[in-house]
Amino acid sequence: MSDTPGWASPGPDPSSEERQTGAAGAAAPTDRPAPAAPAAQPGQAPESPGAKIQDATGPQAPEAKWAEGQPPSGQWSAPTGTPAPGQAPPPPPPGAGWGGQPPAGWGGPPAWGNGWGGPPPAAKPGVIPLRPLSIGEILDGAISTMRAYWRTVLGISLTVAVLTELCALLLQGVLLKDTTSTLSDPDVTPTEALRSLGSITGGALLVGVVSVVGTIVATALLTTVTSRAVLGKPISIGEAWRESRGQLLKLLGLLMLLALITGGVLVVGTLPGLVLGLVAGFDAPAVVLLVLGILAAVVGVIWLTVRFSLASPALMLERQGVRKSLSRSAKLVQGSWWRVAGVQFLAGLIANMVSWIAVIPFTVIAFAVNGEKMTALMGAGAQPAGWSFLLITGIGSVIGATLTMPVKAGVTVLLYIDQRIRREALDLELARAAGVQGYTPGVTPGPVPGS
Repeated sequence: MSDTPGWASPGPDPSSEERQTGAAGAAAPTDRPAPAAPAAQPGQAPESPGAKIQDATGPQAPEAKWAEGQPPSGQWSAPTGTPAPGQAPPPPPPGAGWGGQPPAGWGGPPAWGNGWGGPPPAAKPGVIPLRPLSIGEILDGAISTMRAYWRTVLGISLTVAVLTELCALLLQGVLLKDTTSTLSDPDVTPTEALRSLGSITGGALLVGVVSVVGTIVATALLTTVTSRAVLGKPISIGEAWRESRGQLLKLLGLLMLLALITGGVLVVGTLPGLVLGLVAGFDAPAVVLLVLGILAAVVGVIWLTVRFSLASPALMLERQGVRKSLSRSAKLVQGSWWRVAGVQFLAGLIANMVSWIAVIPFTVIAFAVNGEKMTALMGAGAQPAGWSFLLITGIGSVIGATLTMPVKAGVTVLLYIDQRIRREALDLELARAAGVQGYTPGVTPGPVPGS
């Protein structure tokens, strides 16, 4: 198996019923008859009744009674002193997690059955431990990736943000300035108005295309970087490009298909109300139907967005096609929709807050530099903002996008890895790809790599 992003080959996805059956089968007592006690060898003392009572457990010895002279159940203590000749040595003392001192760094009352308050220690070759992750660990892993690989991560996101913002700046400063002046002229002819609207539409499409292409490239490269960060292996921008460029067209097809699905749901939801309103007039029934249709469409779009939110990392890391990536995402999200939605919502909220914190100071500075012009801009007959205002606010937008783009991509990738660890034991594959020796799922003795 390779340590490239192709390590995440699709694995089995057992149903809950099969997992429960397997777990119950492993823990259930066997129905085999108990083996007959061996006959006493010459010179060997016969087995005491107390030993038979100790060997009998559960429902197999419901009538067992303590022999005379033995202490009641629950009051045994570890034997001390030197064992007599022929007597078996005492059992070793219990290890950590069975009444002894907890391992360093683990406090609180016993939890997890055999452990202490918190998840058991796990191998951590990279930015996350190799076990099911909490929400905090997913967010921390995304931020740790940006911090540990800041040259690669910030180089990718900064390049994409600058190109996107430059196109938007040219659109606002050149096209929109002339077209707004033309449209605000009371003597404008219909031909000139249509030409101006065409210029605005063309510019908006150009900015949209650049934004989509930049998002696709950034998503592909950052997904590759995050997959390497999980293994604790460095990667450059050139290496990330070489490993992800083969999937860029498929990623473009995936985003276009998702956009078509979203648009189709919105059209289906709003079409009945619009048709009824156009035919019978927008009376109360038509308006109610339109509102209900819009609400149903929005709910459907949200549900589908979360259901297919892991399709992008599935496509990049498993080298899948578009349809297979959608089905993989749906399978991984099944049964965990609310958890996936909550993590994505929290990550988006944090990213937007960071973006606002970065943009607001530059916006205030831009208003201060262009105070009089912006006051006139807020009134009737507003003119486009000047170049200084656009440049200052553009710098804030670039900084905000540079900081938030890696967080969003990293959270999506780590959420995908977490779901596969929970369902398909991907931690075993990751441990082998990272070169972790003697890995045991959930518990790895010794120092934790990468901590």
